[in-house]
Amino acid sequence: MARRDVPFWTRVARAAAGPVLELGTGTGRVLVPVARSGTPIVGIDLSDRMLARARARVRRSRLGPRVGLVRGDIRQLPFPDAHFALVMAPYGILQSLTSDADLRAALGAVQAALRPGGRFVMELVADLPAWQEYSEVTKLRGWRPGKKSHLTLVESVRQDRRRGLTLFEQQFVETRDGKKHARRFTLAFRTVSVAQMAQRLTRAGLKVTARLGSYDGDPWTKTSDTWILIAEK
Repeated sequence: MARRDVPFWTRVARAAAGPVLELGTGTGRVLVPVARSGTPIVGIDLSDRMLARARARVRRSRLGPRVGLVRGDIRQLPFPDAHFALVMAPYGILQSLTSDADLRAALGAVQAALRPGGRFVMELVADLPAWQEYSEVTKLRGWRPGKKSHLTLVESVRQDRRRGLTLFEQQFVETRDGKKHARRFTLAFRTVSVAQMAQRLTRAGLKVTARLGSYDGDPWTKTSDTWILIAEK
């Protein structure tokens, strides 16, 4: 992802006529640039460790009261109803909810938190339904900036069709002073198409107004490498 999506989210947030909420704010990768543009924003995440890194970023950026960080569950948003003009869900955050019940709860919470006429903008991991399986492919290698260590990422992908999940199994191997240290992670994303997510948004009481296939606003097609849905309350 690098930072390709950050200008898009910054533009979307600046166009909002009111407070902005980011779901799954993590380390503040999107939240901090949005706040730097002058937009008041609140980020919510369930991870204390992620939020600690986000708070450190906010302090370094001296953003002050423009930013709020809240530990909470996106399935039960701890905010008043009809509070936000915009709710943002960057790259795949809703697909981390791997059951239909959890996804319904999160979309219901978003609908309740939005003001009438407010917008919900979300991005899906593109083309997961057609993602090809592979095993132990080196996806990244290089020296860590400012560190005397070499990092390699080895990744495998498999499709669990029965459960509707795409599973990324990742191994990060760090070599420092001739010694190797490995850490393994499994990331599970709900395998869902644009049409399926649009149906879920409609059932949650949101009207889908746009399907984008790029961060520049190009219309979505089946071959687009970016999948973005915009809906209104």
